[in-house]
Amino acid sequence: MNGQQRSNIRPGITVDIVLKKDQASGRTTRGVVKDILTNSPNHPHGIKVRLQSGDVGRVKAIIEG
Repeated sequence: MNGQQRSNIRPGITVDIVLKKDQASGRTTRGVVKDILTNSPNHPHGIKVRLQSGDVGRVKAIIEG
């Protein structure tokens, strides 16, 4: 699924995100969505979310949901 569409993302699903500090390398972090931080229906770099671990980043891949 596409991490650029807000409608594809909801709390409780597992996603891969890119943290701000990892944008240059493209390294992803996997976790479960706690909050959706982007208000617009889509974003070209991915919807910004907060994971249950507290990490904040943009969704690159949706793993399950």
